[in-house]
Amino acid sequence: MTTNEILLGIGLTLVLAVGSQILASRLRIPAIIVLLPVGFVAGALTDDINPNRLLGAAFQPLVGLAVAVILYDAALGLNLRGLTGHTRQVVVRLLAFGAAITWLSAALAALPLLGLTRGAAAMLGAILVVSGPTVVGPLLDFIRPSERVRQILSWEGSLIDPIGGILGALVFHAVIATTPTRPGTDFVGFAASVAVGLVGGAAGAAVLWLVLRGLRLGEVLGTAAQLALVVAVAAGCDIVRDDTGLIAAIVMGLAAANLAGFDIPARRPFFDTLVELIIGLLFVSISATVSPQSLNGLVLATLGLVAVLVLLVRPLVAWVSTVGTDLRRGERAFVGWMAPRGIVAAATASAFSADLVSAGVGGAQKVLPATFLVIVGTVTLYGLTAAPVARRLGVVRPTGTRVLVVGGDPWVIDLGRALRSAGADVLVWAAPAAQRADLRASGLDVAPGRLMADAVGGGARIEEVAAVLLLTAEDDFNALAAAVLAGLTDGPVYRVAPLADSHPVVAPDAAGEVLFHPDLTGAEIGRRWRAGARAVLRPGDRAIPPGRDVLFVVRPGGRLDPVTRRGTPAVESGDAVVLLASASGGHRSGSAYEDLHDPAQHEHRERRP
Repeated sequence: MTTNEILLGIGLTLVLAVGSQILASRLRIPAIIVLLPVGFVAGALTDDINPNRLLGAAFQPLVGLAVAVILYDAALGLNLRGLTGHTRQVVVRLLAFGAAITWLSAALAALPLLGLTRGAAAMLGAILVVSGPTVVGPLLDFIRPSERVRQILSWEGSLIDPIGGILGALVFHAVIATTPTRPGTDFVGFAASVAVGLVGGAAGAAVLWLVLRGLRLGEVLGTAAQLALVVAVAAGCDIVRDDTGLIAAIVMGLAAANLAGFDIPARRPFFDTLVELIIGLLFVSISATVSPQSLNGLVLATLGLVAVLVLLVRPLVAWVSTVGTDLRRGERAFVGWMAPRGIVAAATASAFSADLVSAGVGGAQKVLPATFLVIVGTVTLYGLTAAPVARRLGVVRPTGTRVLVVGGDPWVIDLGRALRSAGADVLVWAAPAAQRADLRASGLDVAPGRLMADAVGGGARIEEVAAVLLLTAEDDFNALAAAVLAGLTDGPVYRVAPLADSHPVVAPDAAGEVLFHPDLTGAEIGRRWRAGARAVLRPGDRAIPPGRDVLFVVRPGGRLDPVTRRGTPAVESGDAVVLLASASGGHRSGSAYEDLHDPAQHEHRERRP
């Protein structure tokens, strides 16, 4: 290819990858549903984006390293503290028994359906073992299943990829061999691969700890150091033994996410963007290698294979993995309805199918197109049905209404109790021990002590929180926490305004929407509270008397709509309005409600200590 053709191919691939992801986000569907057909159509219409022509022999090694980066990023979100009890038992079974059942069942089904030889069928079965975080993660984010189901499927999706990659490499070498392998050869090879991956991952994690902990590189260089080390370690392991770099990447990610002392940057915009870009480029590039001619006669047969995998194999795997555990029936059923295939399946098929064809293995030319069709079929099916199935099985988390209130000053406690009385689901957190004791004494629901540390330190999502209210007396803490927590919750982050004449360390517009009217800073509210002001409630259909500042409007169902610098939200009948009323404004001590005559409202009145 000429230089101009290479430049055109690279540019076109990049535009198609990013454009497909943008389109998928607008359609609110998993990006892979758009990426695969776009890559396939583009590959059929032009040779310019064919990665084998663009990159030649470098394509497959680059795919392996790219997948290692994806798996490292996925492992950073796996918290070992959540993998306990029956959850851990189910994950272990899914990896051990599930992989074996899926491999054997897929291979046996492929023999008659696709007309493959035993070697090609065994190879396809090994490829279809994997699932992967690139498809499971986005689906779970969209479906919002219960936390235990999310953990089980996230752990399985991340850990099954290296297992499937190694299994594929072992089966490939066994099929290529001219004579049957010696008894125990595959087991020894599997053990050797695992050992190489574990040792390489442990060494990489140690170097990563020294670099991040000792050099204090900061966000930009720290992210670059992670990327360089993951690629270097994965490449080194793959040189020693095929596909062991995937295990090493997982080990490094797990170590960084769970061991004390790792100074992983909480905000990783470059790394997150890079992973999304890699996913798009891989799916477009690999699907472009599938020609329309290779699909002739395979579509209906592969749909039959998809039906076997979805309706028979995965439910069997889920039953074997969850039997005897405390998972509810709906949770077990949903685990049995979530096994999409993703980028590792495509990468493995792309890596081995050409060599199998060159070796003269019967039916090997069908392995890559069949894998492509299985990926498209499973992702489309699960992508379109998983959400309604989850709702039917009762494993969907309710739409978030929980509000995390950060702060423990007396006026914050008063406000938290008023919000709870208005129907909001309030969770409170504070760092000082004295404030945490006051929060517990108030009767409010207090979050675990490590909640903010886990989120800020590891970039972990704060689940089931619809909004965060940062109301501490430390203005810089509020600004910094708002910047870090942005994107780590399911809803917006708000912070109380700092003093107008203060000298903030953090830029005042750094992150987080500022609460209340301009004159209501945190210090001002605290001063008014000490002078006798209190948070009170008033029905939305009543006029608000003068001398009272509107703070929040609580909608039916507990949804919070705060007053911000943008303005005061419209109040409708059925809403509850949270006001700041001064002592001179007629506040009646002992009740959080003001002029409420509805008996149903009076049932929720709270008596103050």
